[in-house]
Amino acid sequence: MSVSLSLSGRQKAQIALITTAAVALFFIVRRLPTGTNLSHMDFRMTGGNSIEFCDPLNPQFIPVVTVRSPVTMKVDARPRVLGVGGAGRAVIQLFTSSGKPLTPDDLLVTHTRKLHLLVIDPTLQDYQHVHPEWDTTIREWRFTFSPRYAGLYRLFADFTPVATGRGLYASADLMVARGADPLPPPPVPAWTYEADGYLFELRPAGLPIRAGRPVELVFMITRSGGGVVPMESVMGAYAHLVAFDEARSGFAHLHPLQTDLAQRPDQVRPTLSFKVTIPKPGRYVIWSQVKIDGRERFAPFWFEVAP
Repeated sequence: MSVSLSLSGRQKAQIALITTAAVALFFIVRRLPTGTNLSHMDFRMTGGNSIEFCDPLNPQFIPVVTVRSPVTMKVDARPRVLGVGGAGRAVIQLFTSSGKPLTPDDLLVTHTRKLHLLVIDPTLQDYQHVHPEWDTTIREWRFTFSPRYAGLYRLFADFTPVATGRGLYASADLMVARGADPLPPPPVPAWTYEADGYLFELRPAGLPIRAGRPVELVFMITRSGGGVVPMESVMGAYAHLVAFDEARSGFAHLHPLQTDLAQRPDQVRPTLSFKVTIPKPGRYVIWSQVKIDGRERFAPFWFEVAP
């Protein structure tokens, strides 16, 4: 037995009305202001050799300096000459490929902040992670940092525009003219680092680490002589790792595979897992950033990547 269903004229009219209302609502929502005056066209890049976005589950090394970015960054020290021995003040400006400035309204919050600045010295021995704040008076991003050495520091900006919803990067250099020369970098590999009564360890799943192949990393912290390691979250994670190559051509910003902050790491031997792919052989450093007992702490790990 077959059943034939047909719609009455009233039902057809109701369906048409609902469809029309849904389409109208879609276009109304699209036209609502988001706070930004920029569109995806302001970040459009033509031609090759531009930044490509990677799989967040398998982070890649981003060659920021050697590829084109749709955003340029300018940095200016205040005062003009920075030196070691105190907090240096500086401002940055970010411009799209169409020449428009990026303001807080143009950026999304990622990892609890709108703008991240990764600062590294020429020897890779002084790494700092700072968060510029928007100054409404001068309409520039202002930040402070305390350099440890003299030399040409490189600054990598990490941000996500509202218009694209995808992470972008830019870089600029800032000279620190006065200060002591750094010590020679340590020999490689150096997978452990001890400071302030804590032992930091980073262990690759297998050696050697080879260019172009994913590698899993295990990060651990123990207290010298035993005891509790009171870890706290920092920027929405229990740890961050940032890798730099010797030429400072770019970086890889890694987050732990354990993303649930409600699941606290073991308090005696906290352990977190990471994953990364590094495209080229050479000497690298990975800096870890954690928060223990209310204080942010950084630890470097040195290694070679084989062909």
